[in-house]
Amino acid sequence: MLQKFDPRNRDLIVNINGRLVHRDEAGVSPFDSVVQGGDAVWEGLRLYNGRIFKLHEHLDRLERSARALAFAEIPSHEKIVGEIQRTLAANKMQDGVHIRLTLSRGVKITSGMDPRLNQSGPTLIVLAEFKAPVYAKTGLKLITSKIRRPPPEVLDARIHHANLLNSILAKIEANNAGADDALMLDTRGFIAETNATHVFIVQAAGEVRTSRVVACPEGITRATVLEICRAEKIPHTERDLTIEDVYAANEMFCTGTMGELAGVVEVDGRMIGKGEIGAMTKRLSQLYGERTANEGVCVV
Repeated sequence: MLQKFDPRNRDLIVNINGRLVHRDEAGVSPFDSVVQGGDAVWEGLRLYNGRIFKLHEHLDRLERSARALAFAEIPSHEKIVGEIQRTLAANKMQDGVHIRLTLSRGVKITSGMDPRLNQSGPTLIVLAEFKAPVYAKTGLKLITSKIRRPPPEVLDARIHHANLLNSILAKIEANNAGADDALMLDTRGFIAETNATHVFIVQAAGEVRTSRVVACPEGITRATVLEICRAEKIPHTERDLTIEDVYAANEMFCTGTMGELAGVVEVDGRMIGKGEIGAMTKRLSQLYGERTANEGVCVV
């Protein structure tokens, strides 16, 4: 699975700390914390017909992550929404858009790791692109990565930080194996998530299961799927999942803002269920689509 360039994004206007510039003229200081050490937090949002789905939930997570990293200043939700609106207006965007927010600790007075060197406030980057859900609807093929997700006592995955090397190393493994993505385990040997998405399986009895939030972030799409299960009286649980649970599952799917719900048909060369998108995955995808079509915060 390799994303392709969308010609509509050739002349994107990006927003860096309120400055709207062409993508080719955008620049971040070499003294910025995101450059110096990946010292930043981020969120991915999706625009559906003028509305951003789960906007407040994403902004709440951004703020929690920034507070966990002890950012001295955090822009208000109103400020961030205003910059999103300016960026969408500059690009004449209404639908089919993915927005990546990045909030760094800001520019340092000199190179160094010490946060006390940050004395000019945070840097907010708003990058909006025309981008459909990135995963094929025909089903994904995964491999299990040798790279493990760290436990909370090493680095709490609930901090939605911008240092993604752990995931990138796993993605390289998947690329080399000819797979779409990599399934990642925690240090105990249980399923964490993939390099980019949360993981769900469906058991023979129809119960939907997902990993506990131990070595994976608190996903917004993940939470929405669990909301849908509760509303529809679909049996579901959060529990430790083993790789054997995955191999034996009737269905498997991944969730995330950039890809929505995407079925998995193969893991480590083993066919999942019948090797096709299952009925529960299709049902939950449809119910998720109904929510994104009717809910969200109007920003356009």
